[in-house]
Parts: sequence; C-alpha cells; structure tokens
Amino acid sequence: MATTTRFSTALPRRPLAGAIPGTSRRWRSVLVGLLLVATLLLAGAASAVTVPSGFVDSLHVVVPSDVTSMQFAPDGRLFITQQGGQVRIVRDGTLLATPFATLPVDANGERGLLGIAFDPAFATNRYVYVHYTARSPTIHNRVSRLTANGDVAVAGSEVVLLELPTLTATNHNGGALHFGNDGRLYVAVGDNAIADNAQSFANPFGKLLRIDRDGSIPADNPFLDRTAGVNRAIWALGLRNPFTMAFQRSTGRLYVNDVGLTTYEEINEGASGANYGWPLFEGPSSASGFRTPVYYYGHDATTCAIVGGAFYEGDVLTFPSGHHGKYFFADLCAGWIHRFNPATGAVAGFATGLGRPVDLKVGPDGALYYLSRDPPRVGRISYTGAGQPPVIGLQPADRTVAVGQSATFQVGASGSTPLTFQWRRNGSPITGATQASYTRTNVQLVDNGALFDVVVANAYGRATSDAAQLTVLQNAVPTARITQPVAGTTYAAGNVISYAGTGNDAEDGVLPASAFTWWVTLHHDAHVHPFLPAVTGAKSGSFTIPVTGETSPNVFYRIHLRVRDSAGLTRTVRRDIQPRKSTITLATNPTGLQLKLDGQPVSTPYRFVGVVGMQRKLEAVSPQAADGRTWAFTSWSDGGARSHTIRTPAADTTYTARFTAQ
Repeated sequence: MATTTRFSTALPRRPLAGAIPGTSRRWRSVLVGLLLVATLLLAGAASAVTVPSGFVDSLHVVVPSDVTSMQFAPDGRLFITQQGGQVRIVRDGTLLATPFATLPVDANGERGLLGIAFDPAFATNRYVYVHYTARSPTIHNRVSRLTANGDVAVAGSEVVLLELPTLTATNHNGGALHFGNDGRLYVAVGDNAIADNAQSFANPFGKLLRIDRDGSIPADNPFLDRTAGVNRAIWALGLRNPFTMAFQRSTGRLYVNDVGLTTYEEINEGASGANYGWPLFEGPSSASGFRTPVYYYGHDATTCAIVGGAFYEGDVLTFPSGHHGKYFFADLCAGWIHRFNPATGAVAGFATGLGRPVDLKVGPDGALYYLSRDPPRVGRISYTGAGQPPVIGLQPADRTVAVGQSATFQVGASGSTPLTFQWRRNGSPITGATQASYTRTNVQLVDNGALFDVVVANAYGRATSDAAQLTVLQNAVPTARITQPVAGTTYAAGNVISYAGTGNDAEDGVLPASAFTWWVTLHHDAHVHPFLPAVTGAKSGSFTIPVTGETSPNVFYRIHLRVRDSAGLTRTVRRDIQPRKSTITLATNPTGLQLKLDGQPVSTPYRFVGVVGMQRKLEAVSPQAADGRTWAFTSWSDGGARSHTIRTPAADTTYTARFTAQ
C-alpha cells in the first residue's frame, strides 16, 4: 500500500522551473525550464505525495518560493539557491535567517542564481562555486567562487572564474554545476533559445563546459584545436537546456538531463567530445557522430521538463538494495520521481504528486530529498518499513480574514496508510471535518480568536497538530482594478506593454503605491513560465515582449496585480493579453526539398503558425540530393541570404527557397 502525504500551500508565492528548469517550450530552465525556474506569486492547490510501501514522505523544511537548486555540503548542511540571488543554508532542519550570500542577479524569466557546488577540498579551503546571471557589464551568465566562513560567505571573497557571452533570451540558461571525479568543474549551459548555437564552436551556448578550479582550461579538453577564448572550455555539445545533471561518484559516470522541445526529454551520458544532436534531432538517433540518450521519454498531457538527478549512493544507504546505484529523476509538470537502472536501462515509478519539483539529492542520512516550488519546500523521502505511526510534518498556519470570507487550514502528515483526520475548534471535534484540509466558510466575529487543530491517526498511533488561530477582521477587503492594458489587448513580439492599476479600501481609502505588487507570467500550453519577477511599490510600469525565446503560438501573457491594505487583507486581479498570429509557409523550387527552421530540419512544403514579430531563422540546406540530382541554393523569395533571420510578418506569408541542379 502506498503512503500519501498531504501538505499545505500556505506560501502562495512561487516562480516558475525555472529558472526553473525552464525551457522555451514550457516552464522549465527548471527547470523549468526549470523550470523555471523570479518571484512569481501563484496560489497552489493542495498536493498529495505518494511513495511506495515502506517509504515515508515528510516535510524537511519550508523554503522561499524562488528556489532553483540545492546541494549538501560535505559537513551535512544543505545549501539552497534562490533565483533572486540568495544562497540559503538549512542546518539541522532549520532554514537559517541570514543568507550565506546575496548575489546581484538578473532574475527575469529563467535567469538568476541557478547552480551551486562545493570544492572537493571544501573541508580545508571552504570554497563554494555558484552559477548565476550577472547584470553587468551586460546580462550574461557567470561562474564564481566564494569562500565560506561558517554560515556566511566572506565579504568580498567572490572570484570570477568564467564569464559567458551576453544573453539575448531570458530562457534556456541551463544552470547545473558539479565537480567530476577528475576534480574539474562541469558547467551546463543552455542554447540561449537559439538552437543553432548548440552545434557551433563559436560560442559556449548549448554545451557542457569543463574548467579547472581556478577557471583555467584543462589541457585535455577535446576541442582546443578548433576553439578560442572561453569556447576552449567546451567538453560536449548539442544540448538544448541542461538544467540538471549528476555524477555517480562510485563510477565517475555523468548523466545530463536535457529539456526537450516538442518530442522528448533526455538523459544523456556525459562523454568528452560527445555531440547529443540538438537541434538536428530530439531523442534517439542512429546518425553517425552523435550520441543517443541512455533514456528518453515522450511528452504527454502532463510531462514537460526533466529536472533533478541523483544517483542513490553514499556512505549511508537506508533504501532497500534494489535501489542502490539507481538514478532518480523528476518531471517538473508531471510532479513525479522515477528511477532508472543504468545497468539494464529499465525505468520504474517511485513517487507522484510532487508540486513542481526542481532538484533531487541523496542526503547524508540516506534519504532522498526533493526541492519543490508549489508549495515551496524541501521534502524528505525515507525508508522505514511498515507500521509507522503518524508524524506531523507541516503544521496548520494562523489565518487572518475579513468577516464573510473563508479560512482554510491544512496539515501535512506522514505515516502508514490509511491516515484519518479529525479537525477540532477550541478542542471540540468539527462534524464532517475529516480531510487533510478544513475550510470554514462565512466566518464571523464570533470566530475571532478561535483555535483549530487536527488529530491524525492510523492503526499504529495518533498525533495532534499545533493549534492555528483564526483572526477575523471587521474591515473590508480592498478592491483592485487593472486599468492598463485594457481588456482585449493583443501584442506582437517587440511591443512595449504598459500596465497600471488602482486600489481602494473602505478603511484606508486610496491605497498608496507601497500597497501594490505586480508580476507577469508567460502561459504556454498547460504550464507557466515566470516572466517578470514581483515588483512592489509602483502603481504602473512596463515590460517588453521578447522577440526571441518561446516560438510556440499557443502562448499568452498574464499580468497580475495584488493590493494589500493596512490590516494585511489582499485582493488579487489579473489581465490576459493574447498574441497576434500569422501562418508562414516554407517552400522550395523545385518542390519537396529540405529546409531548416530554427536549426531543425523540415520537409517542404511546411506550414506553421507564429506570433507576429518573433524572430525565426530560415536556412536552405545546400547542397542536397533529391530525385537523383544534386541541388544548390540560389536565392530566397524575400531576398535573404541562404541562412537568415526573419520577423514573423503580420500577414500570412510564403517564403520560397530556389535551387538549381548541379
């Protein structure tokens, strides 16, 4: 029988994979995606984590909403990175109030603080390495080294080791950072939403980089003879958005998770000089010169981005022996954890119901830890065998509401199933309140100060939660209205979108700018990417729709406004803006020859819908063989070069590449 843990979403703020692992196709990189990876304020629904019989899921610690990665230090402390630039420490199950470090990052989209690693000699040199998006002199990703002094970094100790080129997109940053068994530092870099980057030796995008601890280039890197400058760090290529990866310390094996576009998510085995094929193909390939994934899975209605990655190994192993040496990985949108057997290639399910996981790690205690954003938490999956009494992992939180509103209390508990719940008001059972959450509707002043707790029980025991207090205010909830953009506004890529709003409160009157918080999300298919991090203290502002990045037409932007009155009551409203679209047809003369769109091969005629203003790269493959003849490119109908970039036009348009027989 599986064990199910229900947990609260008391902290409604989360960015999304991605940085978190987000990708251009979904919030991932982390990842979303990653994915996805900014301070995005979205209310999450209660979730249920289900693990196999004998395993228990429990809350380890509540974390900030913009977490991106985590890593255990050699001394057992857990370091967590926030997209907004802070490094936090969890010690003995407690999130320390003072950040280890705060870095000046650009956290738009999937940028920000993305990865962290510890020097193999950390016990003596105290070096901590970080991978983040720097703001100056241009927006670019950087790898730096910090020196720890206890639970804080030494002021002024940052040493920049690697400066990557200027970014043009807010997504596809990659982000993973790990030391290999060879003592070299491996840096996973996304393609900057330009697919052709992944196959080019003229830039480090879409690559796995390898550097020494001091930032120098190892003399045995595989492409030194064809690269210069920072590109000499290239160790492997052909990646789209490698948000997470992991080394198996017992063997030195490296697995790199690559977030896909429309077809597959990949686990690739790291190898010097390897080419994983993006953007020429996703998933498996028998083409000469390319390395096929060790495992891949296709997209369905729930999956979107591979995240996390941890080999089950270490000094303390508490899972049954069948789990030893297996590779655990997760999907951002599906919220599951699977395990992969490197010896057989077999994959099995392990856990479900996680809320937008972004990272996985095996702890020094032998438990599997996961970092999630919805709700923001570090969860701990441990093996205890059967017959476990209930354990309260997440206590009900105090609530403050206005007269007439509803108040919801939730609890997180683990233990052998089935678990039963009985909520109480001031110690007296509430009829029918037998779920992991309890909502009291239409609260009145008579409820002010009431205490609510819950008794969780199973066949092996019972546990009583802390009591949460309900505060009922007689004042009114404030009102909010978005005045700009107006309803029905549409956009094209490159447009500047201005936003403005008003907020009023019956007691406070017109609310000041300090009461306003804005954030913007990019919605793609059924998932969400962060776009504009939360901005507080302004009644208006603006943002620019990117001309690169997500190329899918199934997108829109959602502008959120939350106002807060002096009593702490809030009102949130939103406004959606939809894209203008057109259909592009790619053709050849003669018909049926091959072209490339954004670096990916397409057979003509090829039609697609795009958002007006988005940049798309068209390329005529030349020479190419067809019908027993060799064809060479001569011209495009729009006068562009053989390979050139267009802006998606406002009207339906055909682009024809002309060829002549050789």
